[in-house]
Amino acid sequence: MAGVPERNQSTSLRRALAVLDHVRDNSGLTLTRLAEGVGLSKSTVLRLTAPLIEARLLERDHRSGVYRLGHGTLRLGQAYLATLDLRAVAAEESHRLMTEVRETVHLVVHDPPHVVYIDKVENETNVRMASRIGSRGPAHCTAVGKAILAFLPGDPVEGLELESRTRHTITDPDRLRRELAGVRRRGYAVDDRENEPEVRCVGAPVFNHTGAVVAAVSVSGLTSRITAARVRELGPRVAAAAARISGKLGATT
Repeated sequence: MAGVPERNQSTSLRRALAVLDHVRDNSGLTLTRLAEGVGLSKSTVLRLTAPLIEARLLERDHRSGVYRLGHGTLRLGQAYLATLDLRAVAAEESHRLMTEVRETVHLVVHDPPHVVYIDKVENETNVRMASRIGSRGPAHCTAVGKAILAFLPGDPVEGLELESRTRHTITDPDRLRRELAGVRRRGYAVDDRENEPEVRCVGAPVFNHTGAVVAAVSVSGLTSRITAARVRELGPRVAAAAARISGKLGATT
């Protein structure tokens, strides 16, 4: 674009990106409908789409003339996903959640039959949680573990050793299956003094671009602060934070 003023280049780029976004949201558009959708003339749209087609970001059917995304967008998406780091992606939402609820936030991944704590954002004004980054915990009696188990394929309870950690730990396989069904219905899991006697946790699953559960995020605190009534308020907040992290990982639902 040598010789083209910088302002004109910037305007053309913004218009081309608007065209690309519109095709993304409305695949199968003719030139006329695409021009109407972005509020530009057909000749301008033809000019803007030419380099997008060359870069394989757009395709135009030779017979029908309709536009759709090209396979170059897939390569871009794959390259983006390959560079994602779960901790980095989740960091902003984890800190935001801690600020909202003023309780410790954990991020974990599944390493069957355990969960592994890979990040922790602690509210230092409260009593510190004993967990540490790199430590492992049982999946069946932690909120993060149950949040992951609930969305695994097959029967995630089969073969699990349901060790009793407190008098509240669920050790009956069928009862745990019912508990996981409840997690799927409401979108978050609860550890009600099941792993530590004086601690309650609320956790929600994190999904990747394929829809697979890859992690979980949770809020933890002493039962004096996280009462049974407060769990109902925290649940949707934790689930919303997990959903935002999932969106950054490419999940669509």
